[in-house]
Amino acid sequence: MEKTRKIRCFTTFIILIILIIILLIMNVCIGTVHISFKAAFATIYDHSDRVGRIVWDIRMPRAIAAMILGGALALAGYLLQTFFHNPIAGPFVLGISSGAKMIVALVMVFLLGNAIRVSSLAMIAAAFLGAMLSMGFVLIISRKVSSMSMLVVSGVMIGYICSAVTEFVVTFADDSDIVNLHNWSRGSFSGMTWDSVGVMSIVVGITFILVFLMSKPLMAYQLGESYAVNLGVNIKRIRVLLVLLSSLLSACIVAFAGPISFVGIAVPHIVKSMLKSTKPIYMIPACFLGGAVFCLFCDLLARMMFAPTELSISTVTAVFGAPVVLFIMIRRSKEEKCLMEYLFYCYKRWPLDMITGRLLENMYFFPRKGERFSH
Repeated sequence: MEKTRKIRCFTTFIILIILIIILLIMNVCIGTVHISFKAAFATIYDHSDRVGRIVWDIRMPRAIAAMILGGALALAGYLLQTFFHNPIAGPFVLGISSGAKMIVALVMVFLLGNAIRVSSLAMIAAAFLGAMLSMGFVLIISRKVSSMSMLVVSGVMIGYICSAVTEFVVTFADDSDIVNLHNWSRGSFSGMTWDSVGVMSIVVGITFILVFLMSKPLMAYQLGESYAVNLGVNIKRIRVLLVLLSSLLSACIVAFAGPISFVGIAVPHIVKSMLKSTKPIYMIPACFLGGAVFCLFCDLLARMMFAPTELSISTVTAVFGAPVVLFIMIRRSKEEKCLMEYLFYCYKRWPLDMITGRLLENMYFFPRKGERFSH
């Protein structure tokens, strides 16, 4: 069984890496100016001509940014789902992206209005502040409500409030550079430079390493806080790190590409169904690779579907991500019904102390209809 699971995980990683390579090549070659793979490959040695500038100054930075930020967005969604024990938690749905967008817009309007250049690190810092403010409100609300749907509704309301403030600021901005914030506020990978790619690579890379080092504590945390405490896991530290790291990833995405919807919710569940495992040591890198594939594919469609008119990336991700969210909610309601049946089954078969142990074993693998009640 364990050998089969490892083979499946290895196969999944290989498939995702191959898809990334294929989509990266397609994003570089396909556009309003079609470039053959041979011509694009030749620009590695000399990119001073027109084709070389298109490949290395426009398309390559954009494709790499979509790959990095897509992976970061999926990873942020996975961390939030782990933190809230909520399958439809994500930076966009909980209003965290909207909070980051609001503060970035305010900072850019103030600084650009005073002819002050905004650096990439300043944008990330502003977005991180906004993400933490929204996360603070979400945490306060999460203590007041126990329903999964109410938490999501609260997050959506926070997102609407932040978006309204952002739109108000952008609408009454006069400077041409500030007016361009409207395109950024809808989500887009356009206009990426190698400097931006370098900064986001460092921030996302360090954050990814820190998250991966948390794999074992996260596995214990998924099984319940009391179970994790018995294993010696510092729950407060894990919760703080989950909040900080997910907010930092969300901030990096919003600072460079604006808010992007549904990737943080859909990708972790797609990856989980491919891996057939919830172990963080597999899920963390797989979510990153899956997010890269998802955003490379959606960005290609956003550029080419109605070329030369370009769609916002959130429009395309919503088309593919929203059905996944609906499927998750329907399946969740079925799992809750199955859990009640399981509890009734346990009540008839075992004493109360044994029921607790069986629940821990099956917490993330509730038996489906027709399956045996065994792990």
